Amino acid sequence: MILVKRIQIPGLETEQLRRLYICLPKDYEKSERRYPVLYMFDGHNVFYDRHATYGKSWGMREYLKKAKLPLIIVAVECNPEGFKRLSEYSPWDFSAPRPVGNIKGLGKVTMDWFTTVLKPEIDANYRTLPDRGHTMIAGSSMGGLMSLYAAVEYNDVFSRAAVLSPSLWVSPSKLRELIRSHPLKDPTRIWIDMGTGEIDPKRRVLSGMFEVAKGLSLTGADVSANVIPGAVHNEAAWEKRIPNFMDYLLKDVWNA
Repeated sequence: MILVKRIQIPGLETEQLRRLYICLPKDYEKSERRYPVLYMFDGHNVFYDRHATYGKSWGMREYLKKAKLPLIIVAVECNPEGFKRLSEYSPWDFSAPRPVGNIKGLGKVTMDWFTTVLKPEIDANYRTLPDRGHTMIAGSSMGGLMSLYAAVEYNDVFSRAAVLSPSLWVSPSKLRELIRSHPLKDPTRIWIDMGTGEIDPKRRVLSGMFEVAKGLSLTGADVSANVIPGAVHNEAAWEKRIPNFMDYLLKDVWNA
């Protein structure tokens, strides 16, 4: 069962109400059990092709039906106006070639809302397991960068993160400093990946990913760094990785 609500996020206002998706397990209404929660970015691309930006979703709804996981997924749509997605999905200010230009990083505003408004509301209104051991986060591209940021900066809240095709080119020096300065709690489990079909061979993207993975490992995380042969930068490619990163994130989660 997927509930779809319309919301505003203070500090990240858009003239359009954005969608909040809450996916409940099939047995939710018939049971009294509590469930782990996975929070996801770019919620419009998670469940429904008809809502997805490019007409293809991650297919997470079909995966959950097949896997029959006792899990709640909460997915938040990004700001659909102009380049505001880049702003709310970046922890830091950055500049990009035209027509993007200068971007003000509002990632902290985004994550403060996730952790102080959204999560408490979800925990109050649904039967969740609210502790960090049962709280996870996932995203791709800029959403992947945000999942990484959340797992490190908000490590008291999130114990597990799936970081798919992250935009590591955004302020890499600040990302390195963030990781160096934040010892991580046990357990912290982070899946990070890149597809060879999305990489400019002239750029050190893969080495940058492994440097990030090494830094995370040195500060206490259990890290799985993966190169996906031939995978490109889109939802169809990320959908194929769902069983792998979900198996990794959920290992031992039921005993957390």
